[in-house]
Amino acid sequence: MDISALSAWAFLPFVVPICIYVAFSDMRDMRIPNQMVILLVAVFVIVGVFVMPFDVYAWRYLHLVVVLVAGIALNASGAMGAGDAKFAAAAAPLIHVGDLRLLMALFAATLLSAFVAHRIGKHTALRKIAPHWKSWTNRKFPMGLALGGTLAIYLGLGAWLGR
Repeated sequence: MDISALSAWAFLPFVVPICIYVAFSDMRDMRIPNQMVILLVAVFVIVGVFVMPFDVYAWRYLHLVVVLVAGIALNASGAMGAGDAKFAAAAAPLIHVGDLRLLMALFAATLLSAFVAHRIGKHTALRKIAPHWKSWTNRKFPMGLALGGTLAIYLGLGAWLGR
């Protein structure tokens, strides 16, 4: 992996709780709160400046802009929710561009696993524990479950296998 283990370790304890809340919130309400998106960007702004070379840190803001523009286009076409687009853009600076192929494979595996687990879960006793979750009855999938999971797993792998 091209991400440095130091930066992955530094981001991990702050990002994982955000990812868990995003997944929970998206399953419960079918929305990703803007506060979590802002908090994720704030983690990068505050922690990133200490654990990355400044030139690398500064260029990572371009990742945010590129993914946000792509997310807006995908949202306008109906392929992606606005919260999903904003969360992906906020997560983009945390990703090393050299890990993009790995990230796409990780996202595909996480998306498939999250989809299957969610669809199975709504037919089990889990639905009785959280009967008010909107994702049980909505035909759309709570993508925050897969997006948050992918980011958390990526940083965990980066902490373990990063350079």
